[in-house]
Amino acid sequence: MSGIRVRFAPSPTGDLHIGGVRTALFNCLFAKSQAGKFILRIEDTDEARSTEGSVQAILDAMKWLELGWDEGPGREETKYSPYYQMKRKEQGVYQRYADELVAKGFAYPCYCTQEEVDEMRKKAQADKLPPKYDRRCRYLTAEDRKRKENKWAKAVIRFKMPDSETTILNDLIRGKVEFNNSLLDDFIIMKANGVPTYNFACVIDDYLMDITHVLRGDDHISNTPRQIRIYDALNWQVPKFAHMAMILGSDGARLSKRHGHTSVLEYRKEGYLQEALINYLALLGWSTEDSQQVFTIEELKQKFSIERCGTSPATFDTEKLLWLNGEKIRSKTPKQLFELFVDWLKYTNNEKLIEGWDIELLQKSILLEQEKIKLLKDIPFLVNFFFTKDIEYQEEAVNKILLSDKSKDSAELVLNESAVILARQQQDFSALALEKYARDLAKEKNIKTGQVFHPIRVAISGRTQGPSLFHMMELMGKDEVVRRISVAINKFF
Repeated sequence: MSGIRVRFAPSPTGDLHIGGVRTALFNCLFAKSQAGKFILRIEDTDEARSTEGSVQAILDAMKWLELGWDEGPGREETKYSPYYQMKRKEQGVYQRYADELVAKGFAYPCYCTQEEVDEMRKKAQADKLPPKYDRRCRYLTAEDRKRKENKWAKAVIRFKMPDSETTILNDLIRGKVEFNNSLLDDFIIMKANGVPTYNFACVIDDYLMDITHVLRGDDHISNTPRQIRIYDALNWQVPKFAHMAMILGSDGARLSKRHGHTSVLEYRKEGYLQEALINYLALLGWSTEDSQQVFTIEELKQKFSIERCGTSPATFDTEKLLWLNGEKIRSKTPKQLFELFVDWLKYTNNEKLIEGWDIELLQKSILLEQEKIKLLKDIPFLVNFFFTKDIEYQEEAVNKILLSDKSKDSAELVLNESAVILARQQQDFSALALEKYARDLAKEKNIKTGQVFHPIRVAISGRTQGPSLFHMMELMGKDEVVRRISVAINKFF
């Protein structure tokens, strides 16, 4: 099985999207699980829409996701290079095989204009027939072709599809799939400007790059009979195909921006971890027998198999991805999480968010909130109250906990008592000692513990939610806690 070679071949007409990443991931996992090779090829024959910026965005996303390719851009010192189709076109790769197909009678030049082809299709639709090219240039004589060429008509090259019978695909996921050849038209393999079309170029490249398996989304399944016929015409062995179920949004529609970010790097900006996104995408269309949900990258490489891929569409669930990201964050050591946070700050140009913050205090405060963090972008808001001298009091928190008719008297009492007693605390300002103090105060004043805990929390953080109160106080230290309580007393009572 070490001879297995698979490829991911994105078109650089935009950012790398979720569907593309899932395809890249499954190819990468399959290659790694079988000791094979994973190739990255840039299919940039769409001249009008392909850009260098999109190429770079694809490479950046692949690197962030750690979907390392064995061959491709940046790793081109192989007998299979180059890995950009337009560079291969410049070398005459596609023209050579197009000419061979014409010479053998499997393809022919077509001189019809786009307007003429559009009219053919409209007429076919009106006649309730499949809207396809009517093959008029297929039957031109040599003299007819010469007359066309003498008129400077620019020709495309079309492949001759069989008139009858079926083309059979033995798909590794879907089993046997049959296509009625009579419903397929003679498709263009070379444009008039000498640029190959997708169906032709990918066949030539897959063969010349010794690709053994083609794993891709099932939106490509309609292309497969055309590609199989090109393989047959050139007397080449057809690779094994596996078409993965498409990804849908929660409403059952095809995944789009309304379901969340489609561009992968947007998830990085949001603060998702690379491994969480990889883990989640692996579950879209694939599963283990025991329905395991959380994987390390190594586990995915060991357990992935095409046989466990399903045929039903997968649903992209943002809430599940968010849950999984939280799981991955909780699995990190404090050092790992802090490093991931710093990397996120740099990537998003948000380093000013922690400008002037004490790094040791930041690391400790993140640890206090680690169980609650779902996204790296949550961290600044969760811990920023540790680093300000002027607390931002949430209006709802103040009105409910400090100033309501029900709570005002007890809140004032608790804060006044705490300002005095905590200032006298000589040595032990640990979370354990602070909790004992708060509970003893509640008992002494004959009030509920919440009537002690909540006012102190709002006074020192400005919020009703946050880390464990007493660990938070321990981390702030006695002087800062007393100062904040005093500020709250002066401001609200």
